[in-house]
Amino acid sequence: MRILTRYLGREIYAGVALVFSALILLFAFLDFVNELNGLGQGQYHLAYVLLFVVLTIPGHIYELFPVAVLVGSISALVQMAANSELTVYRASGASLMQMLSALFKIALPLVVLSFVVGEFVAPPSERMAQQLRLKAKNIQVSLQEFRSGVWVKDEQSFVNIKNVMPDTSLRNIAIYKFDDAYHLLSITNAKRANFIEAGRWQLEETMETSFEKLSTTVHTSATQDWYSALNPELLSVLLVVPEQMSAWSLYQYASHLRENHQQSARYEIAMWNKLIYPLAVLVMMVLALPFAGHQHRSGGIGAKMFMGIVLGLTFHFVGRLFASLGALNNWQPLISAGAMTTLFLLIGLMMLWWTERR
Repeated sequence: MRILTRYLGREIYAGVALVFSALILLFAFLDFVNELNGLGQGQYHLAYVLLFVVLTIPGHIYELFPVAVLVGSISALVQMAANSELTVYRASGASLMQMLSALFKIALPLVVLSFVVGEFVAPPSERMAQQLRLKAKNIQVSLQEFRSGVWVKDEQSFVNIKNVMPDTSLRNIAIYKFDDAYHLLSITNAKRANFIEAGRWQLEETMETSFEKLSTTVHTSATQDWYSALNPELLSVLLVVPEQMSAWSLYQYASHLRENHQQSARYEIAMWNKLIYPLAVLVMMVLALPFAGHQHRSGGIGAKMFMGIVLGLTFHFVGRLFASLGALNNWQPLISAGAMTTLFLLIGLMMLWWTERR
């Protein structure tokens, strides 16, 4: 079985690499064409466009992992079946469980690689890409969840943020501080806020209005310290969509939302999806194996690869749709994130059972 595993691994890795190359080139080209619409804005020239496209590639690699593994595995296994190599292996005593065991061993490095890319490579790369584009275009992030900007609950305060700059500094901030009975104590307005260290920001050009029982006082200052649980990592979610963040960042932000009694379903679903998504590589290996059965009666390699592409894209897009529905309907995050992976695993096992029965 070691010889079989090594040979299968070599063929599958080659197939996956080939599919990855084609898909990444396609998506990079589409990104390049899309970014040409903004060419010439500010300092956003061709060199920045190319760098932006390169920085988005790790995100595409992570997203396309299951699709590439499925199509690459189907290509390798069907080619081996067409050459009667799998028939020889089965005739020499290799059982279905041994074949699955070999595929799991082959898939394990890909699972680890998928997790590493999704957790440590793609999120910072995507953030750098967004910051590069914003800086080159000389624009700031305008928060439009409400006309007045985004509102964040921070312990006993409500914070209104109008603009987040690419370096995660804040502009046009209003801090409404309340007591335990939610009586308004003060309103602090600042033109800018810079992060100094954990738990501390520095406000610039501030005006603080304090409300007492019988009087109101106004105090202005050039700088003022602001102690808050908010930090750049939490605010970075305003530059990168949850699906492109790391699981750790999602956990931190979801915890922050829960502590402040705010909706966290979308971020919890994205977090669980980050943890479950690499396991989809194993599922795709299981799903690919039945395609190698009955090669001559079931169609050629091209037809089966096309079916694999359709299944892979269905997994990718329907999985995202299901996650969005889960966030809208407040479904359990683990169920919303793992439903498609579980469904495709069952489909793969049913196809294996049907193939073996024939």
